[in-house]
Amino acid sequence: MDLLIERCAGLDVGKLEVVACVRAPDGKGGRRSEVRTYDTFTSGLEALAGWLGAEGVTEVVMEATGQYWKPIWYLLEDCHFELLLVNARHVKILPGRKTDVGDAAWLAELLEHGLLRGSFVPPPVIRELRDLTRYRKRLIQAHASEEQRIHKTLEDAGIKLDSVASDVLGVSGRLMLNALVAGERDPEVLADLAKRRLRSKIPELRQALRGRFGDHHALLVRLSLTHIEQLEAAIAELDARVDAMIAPFERARDRLDTITGVGKRAAECIIAEIGVDMSVFPTAGHLASWAGRCPGNNKTGGKRRSGKTTKGNRWLGDILTECAWAAAHTRDTYLSAQFWRLARRIGKQKAAIAVGHSILVIAWHLLSNDCDYQDLGGDFFARRDTDRARQRAIAQLEQLGYQVTLEPVAA
Repeated sequence: MDLLIERCAGLDVGKLEVVACVRAPDGKGGRRSEVRTYDTFTSGLEALAGWLGAEGVTEVVMEATGQYWKPIWYLLEDCHFELLLVNARHVKILPGRKTDVGDAAWLAELLEHGLLRGSFVPPPVIRELRDLTRYRKRLIQAHASEEQRIHKTLEDAGIKLDSVASDVLGVSGRLMLNALVAGERDPEVLADLAKRRLRSKIPELRQALRGRFGDHHALLVRLSLTHIEQLEAAIAELDARVDAMIAPFERARDRLDTITGVGKRAAECIIAEIGVDMSVFPTAGHLASWAGRCPGNNKTGGKRRSGKTTKGNRWLGDILTECAWAAAHTRDTYLSAQFWRLARRIGKQKAAIAVGHSILVIAWHLLSNDCDYQDLGGDFFARRDTDRARQRAIAQLEQLGYQVTLEPVAA
């Protein structure tokens, strides 16, 4: 087998220690392997980097083991090694022969022959942006959970505020909730706290605010409101930080914002997951495959089995699905027409995944070509089907010996 990399190393990463195997020439025309074990404290990783440098190693490979590979990657990245991160499923060793030393040696041997394909690891600024957007999403989900908890507590107390007010945490809703927590129980006094359009529903509010709200419910609502305020402050701080970090990529974000169903926050999340440099994905198909947004291949013995989508990047998959649902509720757009065309045949859930795939392909083209999205229109499929029917009819007539000449249609 051809030798492509003269000096390389494979790392088996764990929480407490990392096993490194260096493959290099032995000076006699053959190859030698040397294995060492280091702890994963910073001092141990610095010693590992020093040893790799002293051995003249040019490329290093490691498995994506949970979160444990990250500090090693960051330190070696600063030492200017050429790094490769591989999926553990692609380099599994035979059962019964798995050891840390064996894994490291196997990775090094595969690397020196060029048999490994690296995973996508974004540059540092995109990694930091990704951490912020993912954390922001978790806080937004926690905010929604706390709001649902308040709804549940009010329902338990017989307070039907959410049946009258569309937003329990709006200005009027918060005033009423704070008054309830403070000890006010008179429905007329509570209903009179309504603001603006909600004042037209004061009679209904008086009925909705009559219940058995006690000290126990007041405690639960107070704690939930306090937590919600903390979450809103944290989300606002993260928004400001994301806006500052996205500034160099503002043009790319605005490009993505032109896609139907993709808003400002969704565009930020997409950039945080895939970056703005599309040269790492040769085609839109490569990006869709990496994200797990396209069917897989599962064919054996001449039979084609289930080719369902892979897990891929679940953070990116979630935001693409949300954008797909948003696009489905627009009017006279290509993505909306695609969604409902597919939904009739394969169901709404699969249609949302297909539209999410289309959004990702569009994003790749916009970032690659630095252009805005031009919608094909809601009648695209109708026009396409008409053109195809016309072409089939012409082909059938020509097979029968007729000569067909198409005249241009007047504008």
